[in-house]
This record gives sequence, C-alpha cells and structure tokens, in this order.
Amino acid sequence: MLTFSNTQQLTSAQDLQGSRAYWAARVGLEWAISSVVAAAPAACPVAAPPATVDGFTLVITCNPQIYIEAGANINIFQFTSVASSPGAVGSVGYIERSLSASMER
Repeated sequence: MLTFSNTQQLTSAQDLQGSRAYWAARVGLEWAISSVVAAAPAACPVAAPPATVDGFTLVITCNPQIYIEAGANINIFQFTSVASSPGAVGSVGYIERSLSASMER
C-alpha cells in the first residue's frame, strides 16, 4: 500500500509540473510572437528572452522565411519555445514541454 501511495504522489507531482512547464513554454512563445509584432520592420527578436519562468529554463527559436507572392514580400515566422526543468533527461523529476507556432507578417 505504501508503494502505491508513493506512486500516486509522484504521478500527481509530475502532472502538476507538466502543466507548469506547458505554461512556461507558452510564455516564451507569446513573448517571441509579441516581439515580432512590435518590431518594425518585422524581424525575429534581438532582445534576450526571459531565461527562466517559474523555475523552468526557456529556449526560444525564431526562423524567418520570406516568400514573394504577386510581387510582394510575405514574411513567415516559425517559433519554437521549450521549457525544461533542471536535471537530466530520463531522471524522475525532469519535465520538458515544447510549443511551436507560425505567423505571417
């Protein structure tokens, strides 16, 4: 019974940490998108993103691509935001969430 209780406790804690990691990754994604929207002309952010959110380390990437359509330049930005907890991949407490988005500007 004690093993079952410990397993339930660990599963609940990992579920909570997974939700926190998701929202930390979302913060990074929204930061990157808002930085492109605020830039004139549209460009990937040059300012440093938030390094950590709620104890999770953020890694944000922005890949711009330019397409020409009917003589006009179309900017497509592809973003990825990864939030990870301290520790090593495969360890019990390690949590990582990744979100991606694309936008045209």
